[in-house]
Amino acid sequence: MKCGIYLRISKEEESTGSNSIAGQRMVIEQFVHVHNDMEIAGEWCDDGYSGINFDRPGVKDLIRNIYSGRIECIIVKDLSRFGRDYIQTGKYIKYIFPGLGVRFIAVCDNYDSQNSGFLEDALLMPIMNLVNDAYCRDISNKVRWQQEARRKQGIYIGAFAVYGYIKSEKERGKLVVDEYAADIVRWIFNMRLNGKSAEKIAKELDLMEIPSPYAYKKLNNSRFTTSFARNGNPGWSPVAVRRILSNEVYTGVLLQGKDRKTSYKLPLRKKLPKEEWIRAEGAVTPLISKEVFKKVQEMDLRRGIK
Repeated sequence: MKCGIYLRISKEEESTGSNSIAGQRMVIEQFVHVHNDMEIAGEWCDDGYSGINFDRPGVKDLIRNIYSGRIECIIVKDLSRFGRDYIQTGKYIKYIFPGLGVRFIAVCDNYDSQNSGFLEDALLMPIMNLVNDAYCRDISNKVRWQQEARRKQGIYIGAFAVYGYIKSEKERGKLVVDEYAADIVRWIFNMRLNGKSAEKIAKELDLMEIPSPYAYKKLNNSRFTTSFARNGNPGWSPVAVRRILSNEVYTGVLLQGKDRKTSYKLPLRKKLPKEEWIRAEGAVTPLISKEVFKKVQEMDLRRGIK
């Protein structure tokens, strides 16, 4: 029987050291070794992915190989490795795989679809999947509260530093001034105070061949992506200039928690009202004074720019 082994570990589990990829592989290989009617036809792995949804490259490729007939049996260390959403996981194990004639084995849960009875399929399997789902919900809540606590302490948890700053190499969660970009930020605010529009400022920056925030990140080997860059124009835009002019971080205030996931099962996020943002005064070194920032905002309000 041609078996596909599937391995998965989430970012949260990576930090605790539990359920390592190597450990999962060892358990499965030992299981296959004592079953002479099985051979490993391939290995699929999702390293750093949550099991709450099936939008994972490894599991999607595994399923494609099942439909192509390359795989006759799936082996995982336990049910939670395959998925933690009890509805989706149950759909695959109880309906899709049996319909395709594919055997499913969860070694440590002692589950084998070929030998399972009514009690396991009708009662135990849904309960185990519910437990896995509840675990994922609990982890999601804990991560959210941890992030909120860190934000309140003025710890930066974003993936990329805002233009004008870089992440400190000495202190995790701290932003330090990037002198080159900081000078550009100060110049932009000065030009605005002198009455120049965002459009004119953007044009002058391009004429001076100053890399845009996106281009600057790329020059520093960042993996940052933006829809603006994908449109084939990595230069400065009035939108980029206005984004800098309206960002209070340059006065030393760190604003985080501007949006929130709508559900622990979905990647969708909703924007939060300003009063719910987490504000940490003095969390970063200011690049401009609060007075300068206030004057710029007043200028834009008089012109009707939001």
